[in-house]
Amino acid sequence: MSLAFDEYGRPFIIIREQDSKKRLKGVDAYKSNIAAAKTIASTLRSSLGPKGMDKMMISPDGEVSVTNDGATIVEKMDIQHPVAKLMVELSQSQDNEIGDGTTGVVVFAGALLEQANKLIDKGLHPLKIADGFDKACEIAVARLDEIAEEIDIQENNHERLIEAAMTALSSKVVSKNKRKMAQIAVDAVLSVADLERRDVNFDLIKLQEKTGGSLEDTRLIQGILIEKDMSHPQMVKEVKDAKTAILTCPFEPPKPKTKHNINISSAEDYKKLYQQEQQYFREMVDDCKKSGANIIMCQWGFDDEANHLLLQADLPAVRWVSGTDIELIAVATGGRIVPRFEELSNDKLGEAKLVREIQFGTSNERMLVIEDCKQSKAVTILIRGGSNMIVSEARRSIHDANCVIRNLIKCPKIVYGGGSAEIACSLTVNQEADKISSVEQYAVRAFADALEDIPNALADNSGLNPIEAVANAKALQNSQTNPRIGVDCQLEGTFDMREQKVYETYLSKKQQFQLATQVVKMILKIDDVIAPEQ
Repeated sequence: MSLAFDEYGRPFIIIREQDSKKRLKGVDAYKSNIAAAKTIASTLRSSLGPKGMDKMMISPDGEVSVTNDGATIVEKMDIQHPVAKLMVELSQSQDNEIGDGTTGVVVFAGALLEQANKLIDKGLHPLKIADGFDKACEIAVARLDEIAEEIDIQENNHERLIEAAMTALSSKVVSKNKRKMAQIAVDAVLSVADLERRDVNFDLIKLQEKTGGSLEDTRLIQGILIEKDMSHPQMVKEVKDAKTAILTCPFEPPKPKTKHNINISSAEDYKKLYQQEQQYFREMVDDCKKSGANIIMCQWGFDDEANHLLLQADLPAVRWVSGTDIELIAVATGGRIVPRFEELSNDKLGEAKLVREIQFGTSNERMLVIEDCKQSKAVTILIRGGSNMIVSEARRSIHDANCVIRNLIKCPKIVYGGGSAEIACSLTVNQEADKISSVEQYAVRAFADALEDIPNALADNSGLNPIEAVANAKALQNSQTNPRIGVDCQLEGTFDMREQKVYETYLSKKQQFQLATQVVKMILKIDDVIAPEQ
């Protein structure tokens, strides 16, 4: 800080920018960063596994949501610390790429940082720790490759896909109905999957929420469900063998693009203008009738006069259909999206066996169902539930199950859950650490200890003694050389996860190890934090 004077002799203070910043350097920076990241991991730790607890998130405007989905929890948390935000991005990266394992990846990263903290206290350099974690990650992924099993997704009417989806749904609010939900997810994904290219287009799976009823009422519709009703209450509510005109042009008189004024000086002039407008509407309706359409889906609104003429022409119509729904209808029915009435023709119409309006409960809420579409590539999962919170969590759960099935279509390999994969990798990493002569062996062993934190958390959340449960699983894996032995979270009396049919996708587990290691390496390389004073 220094004193200076302006041209009028008035003093003013110059404050150097560096003085207004706070800095953490060296060990203090490492400790602060690790503590912030561990706080996020410890928050999510109790949500891991089939017996994991839920979190209630309250937004600044008072909106309440209850979930145990890791990506949703960290996204809704008000996080200020920049390193803690890295953990948020870690969870979101797992969600964007894999869609499952968002809680596990954060818990594992937190365990790695806790081990790194102990090694820093012993005097190990953070770069050596990062290099050791990198080597250990390679060993763990190689072990995953060995224990992963390739499955036949077509076997026994896709039973393996259903079991993998049920594993993902075990910890969710829909766990009571996980068999039904898993079957719905499998049917939905397979309806839109391209098995030759091993690809799934999630844009063709619409998740439609509707409060009311119960979770058991959730169902799969082979077609499109849109939250709209017929534009006129007297229009027919059911159209069989529908020929659908899909329009992105409004039923309105044309509007010149230039500024203009119309001067009406007599009743005859007004009548002429009215008749001209009527003629526009009649031509629009005639174009639709001539094309052979018997139902109209329009992205824009109708003038009341046009709506009346459509009713008179016995042409049911739906207005204000969203752009996303318009595209889905076009894909499912095989129709073309038409931007002008003059371009409408019979070969551009979409086809469906049935379009009907359905009503829910005693309310006036209605929806349109387009069933048995010509292409049948787009499907809708109608999610029901007793409250908005339950419906929203069920939606997130079904999305996770869809992602698990998509991953198995892309790479049909599984590893077994219950912490068995982590224990198997931990044992191998510990064995390989003995072959490393440098100080990095301490970091490699620390990585193995961090891997055991996942089965520890699973046991803890299931009400078991974590030390006893994990020690027992390790002993059984060693004695039986069986990498499927894990923690019996469901208390079914067997430790073999194959017998319990608890599967995780190989892609998800591999991504967890690699993403967590990358983020932890980044955090360990931060030795100087410069931030403005609050």
